[in-house]
Amino acid sequence: MLSLPSYLAGKAVTTDDWIDVFNPYSNQQVGRVAAIGRDHLEAAIQAHLVPAELLTRYERSRILNQTRDLLDARREEFAQLITAEAGLCLKETRYEVGRACDVFAFAAMEALRDDGQTFSCDISATGKARKIFTLREPLSLIAAITPFNHPLNQVAHKLAPAIAAGAPVILKPSEKTPLTAVRLVELLYEAGLAGHLLSCIHGNLDEVTRPMIRDERIDLVTFTGSAKVGKEIAATAGYKKTCLELGGHSPLIVLEDADLDLAAKLACEGCFRNSGQRCTAVRRILVQEGVLADFTQRFLARAQNYTCGDPTDEATVVGTVIDEAAAKSLEAAIQDAITRGAKLLHGGTRQGALLQPTILADVPRDSTLGTCECFGPIAPIFGVRDLNDAIDHANATPYGLSSGIVTRSLDSAITAIKGIKAGTINVNEIPGYRLELSPFGGVKDSGLGIKEGVLEAIKFMTTVKTYSLPW
Repeated sequence: MLSLPSYLAGKAVTTDDWIDVFNPYSNQQVGRVAAIGRDHLEAAIQAHLVPAELLTRYERSRILNQTRDLLDARREEFAQLITAEAGLCLKETRYEVGRACDVFAFAAMEALRDDGQTFSCDISATGKARKIFTLREPLSLIAAITPFNHPLNQVAHKLAPAIAAGAPVILKPSEKTPLTAVRLVELLYEAGLAGHLLSCIHGNLDEVTRPMIRDERIDLVTFTGSAKVGKEIAATAGYKKTCLELGGHSPLIVLEDADLDLAAKLACEGCFRNSGQRCTAVRRILVQEGVLADFTQRFLARAQNYTCGDPTDEATVVGTVIDEAAAKSLEAAIQDAITRGAKLLHGGTRQGALLQPTILADVPRDSTLGTCECFGPIAPIFGVRDLNDAIDHANATPYGLSSGIVTRSLDSAITAIKGIKAGTINVNEIPGYRLELSPFGGVKDSGLGIKEGVLEAIKFMTTVKTYSLPW
């Protein structure tokens, strides 16, 4: 069992209070982290606000590249740790480590890039013999709050851009999966990151998290998690920047001209990967009625390969959800759909936090699965008349994060891109496909339209200063 401290400005801090971490599959305790109090939070904030010389672009890039190399060398160690605390199968956690390595590599590249602009003032009739310049300066202090579903990559997406920008961060990872975050912070220190640029804390909501969010000395709160919590953060944060990457209810639209084998593959990957615990996971499969039966048959055949079980077994493709309470909630959503007339075609059984990949047909649009984000390996199929009906259904939820469409028609693809109200629309690909560098974020209850991804996050973690000189 791991007993890990909190880290305040690079110094390990242990207390008499601990947060226990349990394996969702075995229910065995796998570790614990030290919980801090209000006085520790105050010490961290003050330490980060002490004036310090900004790291050069080269130094920031070197630290990020070194972190990437250290993480790459310890891929299996991190994959096993994520599996232990999150219950995700090793196939998924190894993939996640690779994604996090990309985050640090891309951030290292962007740390070297200067996107400052220059304007000659004599382009106007009222202009002068001057030039206007812009430069980016890091925010004074960032609070980063991360979720349980990607315990490494979500943390990397907060920390790497902040380091590239030169901004100090206080990281508050999920209390359900804090062990991986602490190990990553230790790698960053090992790579040469100074303590005054990063703290990692754990603690009570009222004693630590809410006071941190409210504190006027913090310039930005960046959060990934549920819409409910995101809205509370927006109401609590006050007059400061917020980056809220919230929930999703992503549709995968399958049209009559689609490659149905591809559609079945994308449906399985979109619904079942990472135990369905991705904000961009496919939550609704919208299939045009003319190919509904054929698609369903192919989807069921492919789903047989998504074996569910012990996350440490190399043959397992779908591990647990985060805990038994989450699995019970998903079970209730499945039963709600069946009660309303849906047909259970595959799966549906639960053992502890282990929920079998589940496929349902004839799902009513007003069911829980049709209207709410159900964070697990569930695939509800809905028939749609045509593309317009599919777009209307896609937009008929409070969420607008991502979506996908499977079609051979460029016209249909463009119609979907223009018509679906979401931050991302992928053609012949799962809704969640992206590079770690590319802009990512949603609208409506999925976010305020502010994008993450390494490049956009760096921009949001800085301010632009404009100045002019005589020329």
